[in-house]
Amino acid sequence: MSVIIQRESGEQFISSAYTTTIYSGLRLVQAETLGLPYVTHAFSTRLGGVSEGAHTSLNLSYAVGDRPERVVENRKRLAGALGYDLQRLVCGRQVHGDNVAVVTSREAGAGALDPETALPAVDGLITATPGLPLSAYFADCVPVVFIDPENRAVALAHAGWRGTLQEIARKVVEKMAETYGTRPADCLAAIGPAIGPCCYEVNHTVAARFTRWGPTVGAKRRGKWYIDLWEANRQVLLDAGIRHDRIAVIKMCTACNRELMFSHRRDRGETGRMAAIVMLCSEGV
Repeated sequence: MSVIIQRESGEQFISSAYTTTIYSGLRLVQAETLGLPYVTHAFSTRLGGVSEGAHTSLNLSYAVGDRPERVVENRKRLAGALGYDLQRLVCGRQVHGDNVAVVTSREAGAGALDPETALPAVDGLITATPGLPLSAYFADCVPVVFIDPENRAVALAHAGWRGTLQEIARKVVEKMAETYGTRPADCLAAIGPAIGPCCYEVNHTVAARFTRWGPTVGAKRRGKWYIDLWEANRQVLLDAGIRHDRIAVIKMCTACNRELMFSHRRDRGETGRMAAIVMLCSEGV
């Protein structure tokens, strides 16, 4: 059963895996297991912004036909709610691939206020630089957040069905190990809101490629084929060496939650994008 708690930040709804909290008028989702004092993270929802029409209201992407000034205002609101500097936000130009970029202060601000400056062809970001917020954008695809508490490093992956099949989550862990000496067994990971197996209908050819993670990950129900991106990515993380008790799966389906989430599939492509954010706080925290 969920428990409702009142805190200074606003109304908060608790479940076993995640919380949804109102910060400065924005409803944000956070994984309980990633609640470390030196890390800021959140998955945004569609609530609390200024966009209109199909993008109502907290659209955070420049790539979906929304007015750029509205996107900037929405990004300012999210930065204010989470307490980071928008001009240091780092964005990748997501292509449903498996490229992972190492981010340092040199990349601060890439794509934050101008989409043309986003890091090209990147679906994974890693950093050990404090005060450098990483971002990924989604409206059904899976955002995965990583924390290495031993080496003070964080990362993000954007995993649609193509990125999942390419095991981008594993490649993020490998890049963290190569760059920072991360041991997978030390990592924490959270699989954020995404389209669930209840709603993600695909053709048989795509579903068959997911059965490598088990017959229920690409399954036929009532004459139609569905895939489970949550479970596929969980198994990718396990195969990468992250312990099962250090992986949080936020089973919040973007397609089911019309009032709270954008969904590309549900809304036939006419919709906005939410964001996943992770940042190391300043040194000494």
